[in-house]
Amino acid sequence: MPQKNRVILIHGLHQTPWIMKKLARRLQSEGFDTHQYGYRSLRDGIKVNSARLNEWLEQNHHPDEAIDLVGHSLGGLIIRDFVAHYSKWQIGHCVTLGTPHIGSVCADYIWRLTPAIVGRSYIDALDGTVAPLPNHVTLGVIAGNYPYGLGQVFLQYHNRKLRKQGILSLSDACAHDGTVYVSETKVEGASDHIVLPVSHTGMLVNQKVAEQTCYFLEHGQFNHELLDE
Repeated sequence: MPQKNRVILIHGLHQTPWIMKKLARRLQSEGFDTHQYGYRSLRDGIKVNSARLNEWLEQNHHPDEAIDLVGHSLGGLIIRDFVAHYSKWQIGHCVTLGTPHIGSVCADYIWRLTPAIVGRSYIDALDGTVAPLPNHVTLGVIAGNYPYGLGQVFLQYHNRKLRKQGILSLSDACAHDGTVYVSETKVEGASDHIVLPVSHTGMLVNQKVAEQTCYFLEHGQFNHELLDE
């Protein structure tokens, strides 16, 4: 059996590497070697954090060996910045979980009201200005549509405002995971995109999310047959 790539797991805003532990264990049970990359999501911007990921790899990984990347929320944007600016690394497959690829309405509200809550991760990341996805990167996107989380207050308000303006009429356009709209997770150039009934943080401990992540890392696409079960 060929050796599987090392998988770098990247947490989201206000989180620590520990939150990726259950997913890491699932990947390890499937034969993957994993590393939970930690970074300062408030004090440092996305470019600093992707640069530090590059530094960690230079010290701990050989560039001739491919790596896979899995990022939750803001972690997925760090992946985007990293693959766009550090081309010497061989990138196998990438998966993002609840990542607002085109920017975050929730983060926009928080930035205007209390910018310290999103810190330096807003500029060049949550504001929707991350570098485009390179053509050579195989990216799978998992979104959630179970609307439970701290951000739902802002998103419910935003939905009501859009309905009053006559802009929002389809229920699918309102779908979110409690923090990120499903529509915000879509990115041009992605290889596959699926929606699961999970919340923004709940997806990190969900078995189906773990199964689909493993499947994509091995096959470069999600198992759509499982979605009907």
